[in-house]
Amino acid sequence: MQKEKAKERIILGIDPGTVVLGYGVIREQGNNISLITMGVVKMGHLDDHALKLQRIFKKTTALIEEYKPDSVALEAPFYGKNIQVMLKLGRAQGVAMAAALNFDIPIFEYAPRKIKQSVTGSGNATKEQVAGMLKSLLKFNETPEFLDATDGLAAAVCHSFQKNASTGNSKSYSGWSAFVKDNEKRIK
Repeated sequence: MQKEKAKERIILGIDPGTVVLGYGVIREQGNNISLITMGVVKMGHLDDHALKLQRIFKKTTALIEEYKPDSVALEAPFYGKNIQVMLKLGRAQGVAMAAALNFDIPIFEYAPRKIKQSVTGSGNATKEQVAGMLKSLLKFNETPEFLDATDGLAAAVCHSFQKNASTGNSKSYSGWSAFVKDNEKRIK
């Protein structure tokens, strides 16, 4: 894998899905992050799984060409009750990875619990809590139609926060209130 650029980074976060794929793009300058865009790719109208994968590849490629991210952060598929769903999500993630690799962009994968913990301080946070914290952190008011958009955005924010963890400044929190208290500057 390539080494990431320093100082200013553009991070593309993706929450892979075969019905709705969520994405978010942020700019990181020093310790500040700002929202560039977020959205969803809807694929529920497509019956053929291969066509859904093609749409994921094309949309991810278009996002990369437009925003020129320095890295791509993906939410890893998690095992639920249906192995077929996990297989389809894994394919969706793989296609998004292939699009990034086609541009030699480094890829980082995070478990859903890791993303939630990084953004809210709790690995058990709800999608709504994640969205609420992102609204505070990135100062946007609109609530997206699908929480998949904020899930993709959360993957990007999680990756941004990891640079602090890798420098030995990582901290674990006992809960939401401890995280908020220690991160007041990020919320204001």
